[in-house]
Amino acid sequence: MAFLSVEKLVVRHGRLEVLHGLSLAVERGSFVALLGSSGCGKTTLLRAISGFNPVAAGRILLEGRDITAVPPERRRTAMVFQSYALWPHMTVAQNIGYGLRLRGVAKPQAAAKIDGLLAMLHLPGLGQRNVTQLSGGQRQRVALGRALAIDPELLLLDEPLSNLDAHIRGELRHEIRAIQQRLGITALHVTHDREEAMVIADRIVVLRDGAVAQEGTPQEVYHRPADPFVASFMGADNVVPVVARAAPGGLALRTPQDQRESVLPVGEGAAHLVGNAAAGHFDAHFRAAAARLLGEAAAAPPESLTLAGQVQQASYPGDVWRYTVAVGDRRFLIDDPAAFRPGEAVRIAIPAAALHLFPAAQSAAQSANVPAPQPELV
Repeated sequence: MAFLSVEKLVVRHGRLEVLHGLSLAVERGSFVALLGSSGCGKTTLLRAISGFNPVAAGRILLEGRDITAVPPERRRTAMVFQSYALWPHMTVAQNIGYGLRLRGVAKPQAAAKIDGLLAMLHLPGLGQRNVTQLSGGQRQRVALGRALAIDPELLLLDEPLSNLDAHIRGELRHEIRAIQQRLGITALHVTHDREEAMVIADRIVVLRDGAVAQEGTPQEVYHRPADPFVASFMGADNVVPVVARAAPGGLALRTPQDQRESVLPVGEGAAHLVGNAAAGHFDAHFRAAAARLLGEAAAAPPESLTLAGQVQQASYPGDVWRYTVAVGDRRFLIDDPAAFRPGEAVRIAIPAAALHLFPAAQSAAQSANVPAPQPELV
């Protein structure tokens, strides 16, 4: 039995249905990232699990116990909010110990618990400081300490790092993960940041339009996306249409701009083909960092798909150059360490292992069924 089971959950805000029969199972001690764009239902799901959003249909089970209608304070869950939600008139120690005081924990035991959390959260000596005198990173540590003080069975984190600068965000990612592993607590972490989900989680659940699009380990979701939406969301948002046919050694691919065929292997460590069709029209997704730019005269590496194009824009964000390359009427973003000038003729070389091939009909159907994004209600 899963530690947390969400079964066919339906949640509405007025007449708007936000979650559409969503099901999810979470194992004890795991760290799960709920990943998706704004409006997909991430925060709504988290708030339904915590008891802050009423459920229209379906069930939420914690260790087999139905908590769907249980009040939030009796669910043994704790939530860390994006906005900290600290009491501004209280000290650090008073904020961390707030839940302990409500539960009637004796002062000596509460003080010992608070001191232990201050040490674990790298806040020694700050117990008597007012929270308004803290930095953003320190405030979020206090919010985390307040959640952990009550020893919850389930820790819920609603984009807790989104208000922090990049350096502090990177530090706190690793701290939260280390604390979760040290305590062995089960955690659900809402984020729209792909890198954050990859770094912090055992498993990733990608949400789309109030339903689960794909779930799996970070490696599975990144290297084997289930559909065009997940591929694009996980960074493979360059798309080139290809025509494929079965050939000895894999698939023979050609593009509308180049009628020459490239025979590429398919399978583990090679091109990722979704579905059973081995011939027809496909959309090939690939990441900017997975391709290479070549001069016109340079030889293409073996087992790669090549596209002839022209550099339109070039910038240098650090480590690599970032290019916009025009291929016919399409534009591709490519990261490459080599320097090319705008206007220079180049070829994009895409290794077989970097390609995710989806039947074109699947891509078209998915695009047609994407509703207008709704603001996520919190």
